[in-house]
Formats: sequence, structure tokens, C-alpha cells
Amino acid sequence: MRKFTGDTLLVATHNAGKLAEIASLLQPYGIKVIGAAERDLAEPDETETSFAGNARIKAHAAAAASGLPSLSDDSGIEIDALGGAPGVYTADWAETPEGRDFAMAMTKAHDKLRANGAAQPWSARFCCTLVLAWPDGHNEVFPGTVEGRFIWPMRGENGHGYDPIFQPTGYDITFAEMDPDLKNRISHRADAFARLVKGCFD
Repeated sequence: MRKFTGDTLLVATHNAGKLAEIASLLQPYGIKVIGAAERDLAEPDETETSFAGNARIKAHAAAAASGLPSLSDDSGIEIDALGGAPGVYTADWAETPEGRDFAMAMTKAHDKLRANGAAQPWSARFCCTLVLAWPDGHNEVFPGTVEGRFIWPMRGENGHGYDPIFQPTGYDITFAEMDPDLKNRISHRADAFARLVKGCFD
């Protein structure tokens, strides 16, 4: 496992919220965190069929373009009764000509569950894979998950994406009904980050 020894990390995202979340996590290590937008980096096409594959594409593209170690993630929800769908296509299910519509995407998932007669509870998990890549082509991969179930109807106003239909195991509320601090402690991204920090920063 290669340790991170630099003082600046590029995060391969144009999402300001995600960038702030990562910067906060790494603040104790005295690392300067910058986003892809600061270096005017293009977003590469995500052509792989796994979270790790797509995260690798983004991390290596950013590392090669910037000359800095680069971190990326790919994440989504897997619903067992749909054969693991939407999986890596989680965001794609929400795409419309006017932008992403996650209420539509959640309704689509529910309609598919009803159409195939899947018995409840509808087990599901959120997945996140983080990839830390160096300009020399080396990378380290850290997967994270949180188990739960798909519930209907949607509940809650917090969070984003599919949070209103995901109830994590051991809780009676959805991610979208949770205090964001609690969600961030138990989430798939928190699981992956704990592995990243233990592997490359501690």
C-alpha cells in the first residue's frame, strides 16, 4: 500500500459539496485539497461497467493532466431484486434533457420492482469506490458500502440523489430523513474514506 507523502491532493470532481466534504476529512493531515475546476480539467467519459473502473478513469485522467496525486470516486445504489441495477448507471437513470431528475429515477426503480413482482423487503445497498492515483500510473482502490433496503414512498427532504428511498439497516428512517452528520458517519462514502485514510494517510 503506497502512502500519500505530498502536500496537495487534487480531487477529480466539479462538485463543490463533495470537494468540501473531502477537504474536511483530510484537514487533520494538513493537506491542501483542490478541485478539478481549479485546474480547468475536463470530465472524462465513464465507460467502465464497475464503480472501480469508472473511478480509475477519473483519477488517472486527473493525475496525468495535473501532475498531482488525484482522488476520485464513483458511487451508486444497487437493488438486489433488480439484479443490482441501477448500479453504475445510478445517475444515468435520472438524466433528462433538462438535467437530472432523481424523483423520476426513484419512481422508475419502484415501477420496475412492482412490474417484476419482487417480494418485499427490497434489499439494497449504496456503494462507493475511491481511487487514489499518482502521475506515475500507480493507484490504490478503496470500496465502501452501506446495507439497507429500498422503501416506498419517498421520505425526507435532506440528502440528495436516491436518499429518500434508502433506509439503512438498523434505522427506521431514510438517509433523507437523517441528520446529515449521522448520514455522513455511516454512509458508503464514510466506509470507503475510512479505508483510504487507514491505507494511505495514517
